[in-house]
Amino acid sequence: MRILLLTHAFNSLAQRLFIELEQRKFDISVEFDINDKVTQQAVDLFNPDLVIAPFLKRKISDNIWKKYTCLIVHPGIIGDRGPSSLDWAILNKEKIWGVTVLQANEEMDAGDIYASCEFNMRLATKSSLYRNEITGSALTAVLEAINNYQSKSFKAQKLNYKNTSVKGKLRPLAQQKDRKVNWQEDDSETILRKIYSADGMPGVLDNLFGRELFLYDAHKELTLKGKPGDVIARNNTAICIATIDAAVWIGHLRDKNIEHNFKLPSTYLLTEEIKNLPYVDNGYRDISYKEESGVGYLYFSFYNGAMDTDKCKRLQQHLIKAKQQKSTKVIVLMGGSEYWSNGMNLNIIEAAKSPADESWNNINAMNDLVLEIINTNSHIVISALMGNTGAGGVFLARAADEVWAKSSIVLNPHYKDMGNLYGSEYWSYLLPKHTSDKDVKQIMGSRLPAGIKKALYIGLVDESIDGDNISFIKTVKRKAEKISNSSSYDILLKQKNKQREKDENNKPLQQYRNEELSHMKRNFYGFDTSYHIARYNFVFKVKKSRTPVTIARHRKQS
Repeated sequence: MRILLLTHAFNSLAQRLFIELEQRKFDISVEFDINDKVTQQAVDLFNPDLVIAPFLKRKISDNIWKKYTCLIVHPGIIGDRGPSSLDWAILNKEKIWGVTVLQANEEMDAGDIYASCEFNMRLATKSSLYRNEITGSALTAVLEAINNYQSKSFKAQKLNYKNTSVKGKLRPLAQQKDRKVNWQEDDSETILRKIYSADGMPGVLDNLFGRELFLYDAHKELTLKGKPGDVIARNNTAICIATIDAAVWIGHLRDKNIEHNFKLPSTYLLTEEIKNLPYVDNGYRDISYKEESGVGYLYFSFYNGAMDTDKCKRLQQHLIKAKQQKSTKVIVLMGGSEYWSNGMNLNIIEAAKSPADESWNNINAMNDLVLEIINTNSHIVISALMGNTGAGGVFLARAADEVWAKSSIVLNPHYKDMGNLYGSEYWSYLLPKHTSDKDVKQIMGSRLPAGIKKALYIGLVDESIDGDNISFIKTVKRKAEKISNSSSYDILLKQKNKQREKDENNKPLQQYRNEELSHMKRNFYGFDTSYHIARYNFVFKVKKSRTPVTIARHRKQS
């Protein structure tokens, strides 16, 4: 069965569907919905049995949905309609939400219903709910919709608002007036909901120090207090604003009136304004360490998984301290609940005085961190991937002795989409240790996302763990403690160090690093500016002009 995924962008949901449908042996191709002419060309080339649209920002043209069955994946319960579905669900404190798969027709989100799936809402950001509950429910609903489409006896359900079981309704585009924070009246939870509903876009517009700024990356503070609306503290990246009942931390801001009008750490944009504020290291802690039953757990929750030079250096120092602890035998690199790591911080690089120099600093800091993991001779190191991981983050994880991953995450183990970037993080040493030469070429050259089944097969991951984040953490702790308490622990550690010594004698790590960085230096400083153009387009969210043939298989075939 031929299925065309028609999508505005190859986002986390589109990638997950692409992976899962391919695993089920469907013939899958992808087309970015750039304009009607391009979309028409795609369906003419591929001639799909079914068109599935996981993420669209506009209506499918009449000449397509009238000829092909087009199923829209809408992030709302049955009857919900409009472009701000999840935004309103967060703002209105919905207890239950869902995903509906419906057939495209002349009216947006009003077509016949093929499947739906509901879930319990969390108090979380829009992007977190989308990556987790929405994506999981969408996969369930899409698979059901495909089965229904293939069934001769199935009849799609008409949308009928007279039916009392239909709880959704048409809602308008959520605007800034709907999310405006009133610091003198709103409690912390209300403020969090407003910011959560706009994270990662468009953010909540506010006025700080006489500047119009969009707020993102909000976290609750329980102990600090002050005059509501005042900025009362700072830490490495975030600022703390007092509310009527406590305070909230704001990790990222965006100033639309400056050259670098994209999201940046709050302390980066307000350096002068906050320099005299007290430094407080709680509430918004992006790196933390805990010990339990002979195991050290190193958590690092970085916004969108991006690791700038400073974050890499701070994480390396935390790892060094963890390695010095005599009370532990195992260190687990836990990452964060949303992302494990996506490698270099492209926003910070783009905003630097010299993006080439900051790129160089960032990749070297990443390499120093990876080297610290590889050269851990005192502990067994585990990477526990709870969230999606990409680019250098994949090889940062692979530097550990074991990689355990939640079965629902997606890995993007490649650099080339970022302007044909060569990549570093000792991948040329780490990958051949765990996979074949053929798979190394495929991983680095295919530019494709990998699900956990494929990641296990090609050696990027050693074990898959089912369940949500809570059950994942429980399983990781149980398995890590088992290793720590194992009678064969000393043998395992000795074998690991012996292999590292053998590898070093065969070819020093510094040689791998030098070879990788020679390529990266050309990417950063050479005549070919592809990396700088690709980074600019990524950071400023420049719309794609075409779909890569790696996923638009119909164009490759033609």
